[in-house]
Amino acid sequence: MFSLLRRNHLKTMLLLFTCLVASVSFTARADTSLTPKVKEAMSAMIAEAKKLGEPKLDGETLFFGTTKINGDFTLVDALKTKFGGTATFFVKKGDAFVRISTNVMKEGNRAVGTSLDPAGPAIAAIRQGKAFYGIVDILGKMYDTAYEPIKTKKGDVIGIYYVGQSLE
Repeated sequence: MFSLLRRNHLKTMLLLFTCLVASVSFTARADTSLTPKVKEAMSAMIAEAKKLGEPKLDGETLFFGTTKINGDFTLVDALKTKFGGTATFFVKKGDAFVRISTNVMKEGNRAVGTSLDPAGPAIAAIRQGKAFYGIVDILGKMYDTAYEPIKTKKGDVIGIYYVGQSLE
């Protein structure tokens, strides 16, 4: 009887540990001196986008209210001016998330059309409708980052808000 209880207790503990590790993978982070600025920039990005109206997709075009975000760099550039760092709006395209408005640069040009790393830590959280805050490699450079899902009124994830501060 004791061996059965011990075996069940061990299974329960293993299950709890597995759940804990899975949940921590989306929330664990090593804060840096830039983390407060990242959090403040993300709050500002979400607040400014919400002032424009509810998010919605029309095909692969992201709107907040009647404001088309694809190719409009007003908000991402304003965030860079105020907080430094980088900012991006991603839109959901199939299983991927593609940059449609960004100040992230690749080879001297805005990285519009590039995708969020499909094997990176942020996308796993976003696919579950959760935020991700942590250190990420973006196009070969390390950043302290924040990714928050852009959701419709129904709760469907249609895109991503991103801000980051370079650690280099």
